[in-house]
Amino acid sequence: MDEEQRIALFLDYENLAIGARDNLGAGFDFKPIADALAERGRVVVRRAYADWSYFDEDRRMLTRGHVELIEIPQRMGAGRKNAADIKLAVDAVELAYERDYLTTFVIGTGDSDFTPLVHKLREMNKRVIGVGIKESTSALLPPACDEFLFYDTLEGVEVSERGRGRRRRPKLGTVPTVEPGTSEIEQPSEPTTAAPDVEDLAIIIAQTVVGLGSATDGHVLASSLKRTVLRKDPTFNEADYGFRAFGELLTHLADRGVIELTDGPAKGDPEVSLPARTGGEDQAFTLLRTVVSDLEGRTGSPLLSGLKNQVRKRQPNFSEKKFGYRGFLQFVKAAQTQGLVTLVWDDEADDYYVGVGTRG
Repeated sequence: MDEEQRIALFLDYENLAIGARDNLGAGFDFKPIADALAERGRVVVRRAYADWSYFDEDRRMLTRGHVELIEIPQRMGAGRKNAADIKLAVDAVELAYERDYLTTFVIGTGDSDFTPLVHKLREMNKRVIGVGIKESTSALLPPACDEFLFYDTLEGVEVSERGRGRRRRPKLGTVPTVEPGTSEIEQPSEPTTAAPDVEDLAIIIAQTVVGLGSATDGHVLASSLKRTVLRKDPTFNEADYGFRAFGELLTHLADRGVIELTDGPAKGDPEVSLPARTGGEDQAFTLLRTVVSDLEGRTGSPLLSGLKNQVRKRQPNFSEKKFGYRGFLQFVKAAQTQGLVTLVWDDEADDYYVGVGTRG
């Protein structure tokens, strides 16, 4: 019981409701948030802040969810919004001081104005989870949190066809993703987006295992691995890659030989390690790095296409398949996990540039 997270939930309701309406084409539903938080701990405080005269129907929905409605009655445009933000922040900090048993604070908003509040709560040793609409969440807010849940991707959230069309247009400079509930078959005329790359995720997982192993006694548990991945990217969610749980993701990577899983001290929390490499594989990685270094010194970072031929000029019998890799790209990405080379995608070249990594 002592290890159970005790959660205080604060909703900047106007931000969430308007974000859902404008970006998802649907009304805001509290139940998906309640369900997601129930999986993380016991919610003991639930408060939502707004001028409720604008959200009469929503009041009934939130009351059924046992949410305390905090009335901000001012009707002065931005002044009303600022009053709600200030009241929420003051209440959150006050509870953090007065209720030592609260371990986690959930701030439902996409507004970057709450970033100082997040920082202050974390200074007070509180875990902070953010919840926001993906398209209306400031890029500054998610990295400040311990974990950030995009409302759009929560189980049970309904998205209209209008909202789906809008969500398929990725922001400039971001990696496009396929959101749960969208379908390329249903709307072939809409511009579609690519699913997150499990290969890239495998690199992040492998690099994190190496880093944790070197910083500890070498034993890396799945639970600590996920916490570290979330610290690197608070928006990480294995569901975005098609997995129902983090353990299922790890099993998939283990089946592919990216990692190895062994029984840990607790059931359901295995130890994670990288598979031992053969001497031949080490030599192949060294050969790749040498070729990239030589090419980089003569002509600059080489493109991935054509690099395999350069490797074969040095070692005619080279084949990545001897080491269990399906293709050359997978082999190079494995070398990247070891810090031997780097891969940088270039849209203009429509290919990866390969550079020398930080490890010799």
